Amino acid sequence: MGLPNTFEDLSSEMEVDAFRRLFPLRYFERHLAESIRPDGRPLGKARETSIFLGAVSTAHGSALVKIGSTTMLAAVKMEVMSPSLESPDEGCLAVDFFMPPICSPIVRPGRPAEASPVVSKQLSDTISSSKMIDLKELSLVSGKAAWMTYLDIYCLDADGSLYDAALLSAVAALSHLQIPAVAMNDDGKIVLVSDEDGQKRAQEPVNKEKRKLTLRSIPFSLTCILHKNYILADPTAEEESIVETHLTIVLDTSGQLISLYKPGGQVLAYTSAIQDCVALTRQRVKELKSLLDKENSAMEV
Repeated sequence: MGLPNTFEDLSSEMEVDAFRRLFPLRYFERHLAESIRPDGRPLGKARETSIFLGAVSTAHGSALVKIGSTTMLAAVKMEVMSPSLESPDEGCLAVDFFMPPICSPIVRPGRPAEASPVVSKQLSDTISSSKMIDLKELSLVSGKAAWMTYLDIYCLDADGSLYDAALLSAVAALSHLQIPAVAMNDDGKIVLVSDEDGQKRAQEPVNKEKRKLTLRSIPFSLTCILHKNYILADPTAEEESIVETHLTIVLDTSGQLISLYKPGGQVLAYTSAIQDCVALTRQRVKELKSLLDKENSAMEV
């Protein structure tokens, strides 16, 4: 007796799916007219977010972050280097963002994704402009030794808001970072000290024990898409493909604007649209700070 209804439901689902594929903008606008997204979210609500610290046991700091289906893995590795003559009292931070073919069907094997260098540059600029890290803290011996810090971020699933997830994973990994203990050996070189080496390994301790990196400012971001009079926070890849106007706002935890990034799209005629996006970002920053603080507190227990 239930078969006819089952066939009707299946037919209806197929029709909806066909309409969604053939007329994505019309499908999208029908939802907007009712102030709801195709995935059921309100317009200004971000997707469920999770942070897992210490995801890579071989890294000095790491984090696995998920925003909806978008997934990022960030890992920090540190090596002793000779500082530059221009900055003898500073270490270095190198940021790289990778999109392997596993993350999206639009990324082809053997070809670097177009977004990779763009996101890498954005991340480097944000970390620098926010003054998140004092590079002097990465110095070991003035003019002789400093830390070369590699921050690598891998996109495991690209379903929209890549920069937001990448920045969150970078911040989380740096907050989890334990700067290794180092000492000077018999040859006068700075070497890493392993936990198993015991007291015998060094003549002169330089960094007696592992320590956390001080984060002077913590930036978070929110990407919004703007369509007609609608503002949608944290878009999925499908939503990003339909709407041309994207706006990414980066604020620190004090609410100070770090950067505003708008890659193409229509000219924003109303400053109120930017103000509304900033207000959404402020709320999102509070949510992310609370989530990260909770994860860091759990790691200390």
